[in-house]
Parts: sequence; structure tokens; C-alpha cells
Amino acid sequence: MARPKHRPPLPAGPFLVVGLARSGQAAARLLAARGEGVIGVDAGSPEGAEGLRQVGVEVNLDGDGSDLVGRVRCVVKSPGVPGSAPAIAAARERGLPVLGELELAWRLLSNRFVAVTGTNGKTTVSELLGHVWRTTGEPVAVAGNVGTPLASLVGQVPAEATIVCEASSFQLEDAEAFAPECGVLLNVAADHLDRHGSLAEYLAAKLKIFARQATDDVCVYNGSEPALRGLDLGGCGRRVAFCREPGASEDCQAVVERGLLELWGEPLLETDELGLIGPHNAENAAAAAAAAGAMGIGREAIADGLRDFAGVPHRLERVAELGGVLYVNDSKATNVAAAKAALRSFDGGVHAILGGSLKGGGFADLAAAVAEGCVACYLIGDAAPELERDLASAWAAGVEHRRCDGLAAAVAAASEAAEPGEVVLLAPACASFDSYRDFEARGEHFRELVEGLR
Repeated sequence: MARPKHRPPLPAGPFLVVGLARSGQAAARLLAARGEGVIGVDAGSPEGAEGLRQVGVEVNLDGDGSDLVGRVRCVVKSPGVPGSAPAIAAARERGLPVLGELELAWRLLSNRFVAVTGTNGKTTVSELLGHVWRTTGEPVAVAGNVGTPLASLVGQVPAEATIVCEASSFQLEDAEAFAPECGVLLNVAADHLDRHGSLAEYLAAKLKIFARQATDDVCVYNGSEPALRGLDLGGCGRRVAFCREPGASEDCQAVVERGLLELWGEPLLETDELGLIGPHNAENAAAAAAAAGAMGIGREAIADGLRDFAGVPHRLERVAELGGVLYVNDSKATNVAAAKAALRSFDGGVHAILGGSLKGGGFADLAAAVAEGCVACYLIGDAAPELERDLASAWAAGVEHRRCDGLAAAVAAASEAAEPGEVVLLAPACASFDSYRDFEARGEHFRELVEGLR
């Protein structure tokens, strides 16, 4: 079992924190609590940012912060801030160190880390691993992109606790020394191309999870993922793969085949014992089993944890069954790969609500899953015209479709059309920002609309 490693020290302050949403606020509070001089800046006015003044942070809102760089010796970048932001560009021109919030917090936490990344399934696997640890009675904290900023854990968790950290590409692109004792890469599909520019750059950010690992660390990866085949994963971590079929990789240690999850060559449990919907969640369970096993958790505790885990809100969440129609909230399906997995979790009869704001990339790769599983689709938001165009082959195959003026209209139309035994599924394949603060707000609205049908 890997032991926690030495962290490099923080650069000298004072610090400029760029981006004052949840992660930025946590980073600013952490630095202020350490007695550092902290300036915070945000191009907008995020909720809670003004409250940083109470802990001694100089707060600057509605500005880009480029004029503040000359007053500091280090910049901390929130995940949502692109590298092209004026303050970040100015800092790099001056040769100042630029740390991400993930890197900052990791350097100040002495705990063992299990870090989880991938295009889809990160939150589910992170929370599932936390549940497995709790099943054993071992101390654990789950943080990162799941919603609890990693910086908020500094000084709050015991040294013996394992930290399970969901790490997005936005967080990992800023990693420098970050080296988790166990890194997990679930899958790779085109996503966030509006930020990264290309699939190659997106993948490069994801692979930073392994880049600094040493020989006593563990590199858990998807041995059935085409984008990873023949690829140098980087780092020196011991390779452990989870796979959809035996022989997908010479490193396969967790395999899902014919309704059975095997770990280290022995049956662990049948996939229909899992509390999660869909074949992709069987793969997520295999990833969690491989990571937990590699970190020393016993087989029985892993199996018990996998059976008992009920899932995460907004991820194939069963909302209600009304008149024989099942309503499922998968608002977190913000890209094509996630929406495909959601559609293929049901044996047809799906009324799919698709659409939202665009993230770069088209929807043609969704057409086959729509044609196979959908009775009808209800298209909403800014992406509706592009969805209508890219899914033309599904319409030609007989899938009904209509544009709807927002989520409420789509739920009303789908509920009117759905027959007993069918599914009304929110799996947008898009971000939410054309109409909602985030995917959680969209999922909550879906829940409210379904409750209103009772």
C-alpha cells in the first residue's frame, strides 16, 4: 500500500486568487488563515465572494485582475478560469508561479490520495469509493470536483484519512507536482473542446493524473478504452486495468463479463446486485473495485460497498414512476458519450429530453443510440437546431421529435405521450448554461416538474 509522499512547499506570497466561485473562495480562505496576504479577483460577482473581506482578503469584482499581478508573487487559478485569462497571461509573462486550487490544496494535505478523472462517471466513482471506505470503517473524505473544494479540507481531516478526489480536466491542466497514491482514469470522449481546443489537449490534461506518480503508486485505467490503447500513460505507477472483456489489456485486474464482476481473477459479485442503473455503471463499479483493492481494501468490504451504493443525484436518478411511466433525471449527462450511456441503460421505449448550451463538437455520434432506444425526443435550448440536424438519421428511422420551449414544455409533452412501461429521460448531451446556473439546477427543476405531474 502506497504511503503519503512528501509535498513541495508553496511559493512565497502574497497571492492573487483569480476566480472567486466555490474553489477560489476556499483557496482564498485557506491562504488567509495561514496569515498570507491575499488578493481575490473575479470578472463577475459570485455569491459569497464579498464575504472574503471578513477574513482579510482584498476583494476585487467585475474586473480581469491584470492590474493586480504586479502586487503579488504567486497566482492561484480557479478551475473555471482559462489559461488565456488576462491575469493568468500577465502572471506568466512576469514569470510568476501559477498554481491551480487542486495543486495548492494537495501540497498542504499530508493524506493519501485516490484521484478520479475521466469524461464521464467521475462523481459516481468518487462517491462510490468513499462509500466503500466507509463500509470498512476507514476514515475518508470525498472532495474536489464533486462540490466540496479540496482546499476546504486543509486542517479539517485527520492525517490517517484517505482523500478521494474527483479531478476534472480543468483542475488537472494546472497540476505541476500533483501525484496521487492512486490515480483513476475512467474513459475519454470529446468534451470541453471549447476550453481545450482539441481532443489531444483534453486527453493531455487528463493524463496529468499519472504524470508524477512513482513506482509505489497505482495507475488504474480503462483497458477497454480505444483512446488509451497503445498510449504511454506517463508516470511510473503500477498499471492496473479494469476491462469490459478478458484480454482487453495485459493489466486487466477487474473484468465485467456476462453479468459478472471479477476482481483479481475471482468472482466478486453479479452486476445485477449493483444498486446502479446501466452497463456503464458496471464499468464504474469495476474501476472502483480495482482502485479500492489496489489500495488495500478487502474483497468483502468492496462487494458490500458496491451492493449498498444507491447512486448520486442527477446521474440516472429515479425520480418517480407515475402511471407506469418511469421518470429518470440524468442532468449530469452533459456530453454525447454520457447521453449515449444513459439511453443504452434502458431496453427501448425512451422519451428523451435533449438540449441545452453547446460545448463544442456535434451530435452525430448520438444518432444510433437515439434510433435504437427512443420513441421520441424533445429538443430544448440553444442546441435544438444542431440536434435536429445531426440526428436526422434517427428521425428517418422513425423516432418522433419536436422542439420545445424549455424543460417544462418538454416534460409536459413527454408525459402526455409516454405509455406505461416507457421512460421519460432527461439526458441533455449539453451543458445547462443557456437556462440554468448549472446541471444541478436543471436536474432540480426536472424533479419539481415531475412532482407536479402527481
